[in-house]
Order: sequence, then structure tokens, then C-alpha cells
Amino acid sequence: MNVKSRHHLRADAIDEIEDALADGLDVELDADTYEKVTFEDSDWEVVLVEGEPAVFYVPDDESPDSTDDPFLTVRGANAYPPAENVVTVDAGAISFVSDGADVMRPGIVDADDSIESGDLVVISEENHGKILAVGRARVDGSQMLGDEGKVVDTIHHVGDDLYEFSG
Repeated sequence: MNVKSRHHLRADAIDEIEDALADGLDVELDADTYEKVTFEDSDWEVVLVEGEPAVFYVPDDESPDSTDDPFLTVRGANAYPPAENVVTVDAGAISFVSDGADVMRPGIVDADDSIESGDLVVISEENHGKILAVGRARVDGSQMLGDEGKVVDTIHHVGDDLYEFSG
């Protein structure tokens, strides 16, 4: 990923990110430096928190006129574990989700009831709680457990270009 631009964020932009993550994920970022990075060869807009790609902007495909939402990257979610919007998968789903597969009902062992269809979510594995991916929920959290069907569309996962990027 070739960096197109990189600049420090103003205080109001930092407040917006911190408020969005606190409200949506119950995450408190505590950092001294925030830099926004855009790329020549990708649509990703990433915020480096203390030099690490911890936040990215996810377009809302449902509402193209809306502004993109800041959300934790996989690395950001592992550094600042979210308390909300978490979908937990079993050991059998780890290799699939880590390779970028969408999340299917049979692999899910738990999902926050507060998740609504269209929400951004983090996908964690049940044994160690490590975050494997970020996705968009297709159904409410209360409907995620079951025997069949795709319930989360993966947007970003361990090992993809964004995950491998280092500030």
C-alpha cells in the first residue's frame, strides 16, 4: 500500500473519533498522536494511533450520502478491546475468518444482543479473545446463532493489506 498523504489530525477530528468509538464500542482511546493516512492504491482511510493503524473509516454502503464511520481495525481492536458489537466464533471458524471469509451462523458461539443489522462488528475467537476480522452485520445480534446462513460480511481481516500496513 503506497501512502498518498499523511497528516496529524486536529483536536476536533480526534474528539469525533474518540466519541464514535466510545459510543459504539465502549472503547477509550488514550493516545498522544493521531495521524490520518490515505493511499494511492486503495480506498482505505486509516488513522494511526501512536503510529499503529488502529482506526479506519468504513463507508456505509446502505447510505452512500452519509459520512464514513470511524471503526477499529483488527490491530486496533486487539490493542483496545471493544466491549460491544462483538461476535465470537468457535475454533473451527478461525482459519476461514482469518482468510477473509464471511461469517456463517454455525461458527458463532456468541453475539451481542445490541447488534443491529448494518452495524459494524468485530469478530473474535472464543479461546483467547483475539480479534480476527471486522465486518458488517447482516442480521441483529439476537438472530446470529443458528444452523445456517451468512450473518456477517467481512470487510477487513488478519493478514490483508490493511492489517500488514505499518505506519
